Amino acid sequence: MTPKGQRSLLREASHQIIAGGSAGLVEICLMHPLDVVKTRFQIQRGASDPASYKSLGDCFRTIFRNEGIFGFYKGILPPILAETPKRAVKALSVAGLGSGLTEAVVVNPFEVVKVSLQANRDSFKEQPSAFAQARRIINSDGFGLRGLNKGLTSTLGRHGVFNMIYFGFYFNVKDAIPSSQDPMLEFLRKFTIGLLSGTISSCVNIPFDVAKSRIQGPQPVPGEIKYRTCFQTMALVYREEGYLALYKGLVPKIMRLGPGGAVMLLVYEYVSGWLQSNW
Repeated sequence: MTPKGQRSLLREASHQIIAGGSAGLVEICLMHPLDVVKTRFQIQRGASDPASYKSLGDCFRTIFRNEGIFGFYKGILPPILAETPKRAVKALSVAGLGSGLTEAVVVNPFEVVKVSLQANRDSFKEQPSAFAQARRIINSDGFGLRGLNKGLTSTLGRHGVFNMIYFGFYFNVKDAIPSSQDPMLEFLRKFTIGLLSGTISSCVNIPFDVAKSRIQGPQPVPGEIKYRTCFQTMALVYREEGYLALYKGLVPKIMRLGPGGAVMLLVYEYVSGWLQSNW
């Protein structure tokens, strides 16, 4: 590749990382409460769980009453820190399954810290910081598959399946539906296709998400590891709680896709356009 071609590729990758990272950062800051709620539903073990939330509204009210408004932002720092390397992977990897698997390896340690913080029901002021929680996990269990990288197989499944279905559906449907010269109609076209892509992908990959939350979250009996591996956890949840338990947290996850997707698309388009014009 010529030096000019290399510079062009590097500039395009830089645009993707900056624009995508900016969009992801804004989306995380706005939509993180739904991620907290999703995780809380995924780690509760049915009606037998004494701390079980009765409904989506009950979860929001209980978190606000017991943990305050900042309770909805528990674990927000790890995904923010993971956003830039995640976007770099997306920009430099092959779209779809390959980028999803590579992305999962990068973000999994951040996910372990995030889920452990989101599962904590203490008030926000009493909760350890993200860095303190990471040190605690490393000192207790190390960097391996029982420590900072536990749940890696589930994260690989979650990201791999999501990206494979999302990108495959999005680009095929986008090519099949003609674009519009009207900016608003074109935005609605992309947004609707993106929402459908994300909804379908979430419905397929959420069992991996539930398994990930169970493995990375607190175990039912302290000192005993009940949820060990991805498929062992799925089978155990299915056997003890039924098929629908593998879809816990689907509603807040899909709720996040709509406005979250719109925010990401708008920020990405604006930042990308500005970079193309000024850099």
